[in-house]
Amino acid sequence: RWPADRWAAVARAERARGRTVVVTGGAGESRLVAEVVLRAGLRRRANLAGRTDLLGLAALVAMSGRVVCGDTGVAHLATALRTPSVVLFGPVGPDAWGPPRERPWHVALWAGQHGDPHGDVPDPGLLALAVGDVSAELAELPARKSFAAPAPGQPNWEANDRRERHALG
Repeated sequence: RWPADRWAAVARAERARGRTVVVTGGAGESRLVAEVVLRAGLRRRANLAGRTDLLGLAALVAMSGRVVCGDTGVAHLATALRTPSVVLFGPVGPDAWGPPRERPWHVALWAGQHGDPHGDVPDPGLLALAVGDVSAELAELPARKSFAAPAPGQPNWEANDRRERHALG
């Protein structure tokens, strides 16, 4: 529900930092994702709307250096997979569904305004979150590889190539 021009601005800022950016979404969001990709100046192949199933999306989140998304299932995947994330909250605050506070590699952005999570228009609290705030948090957020070594049986993030992958979703 955050406007496409704002997602595009965040994607441009990430590209300016030299990061690879892809944009995800469901098949029903393909036009919206195409608009974000176009406005961000990304290549068409950065549009992954409708091109991943749940397992593919989880794999993408798992191999990403960072994730920025709304309060959606992607945020929960990032939390579960220990992928650093910036999550935008609108009508429902992070205390209800946000990442655990003891995990500093997840940042919850919220304007502190409660609203209707099922509204037909973007929530005013969500719209209160500025592109600059999101970009600043992403700039400060370390990529996964800077965290402690994984526990036995977990993926080895250090084995990933040097290019970080970032997913907007």
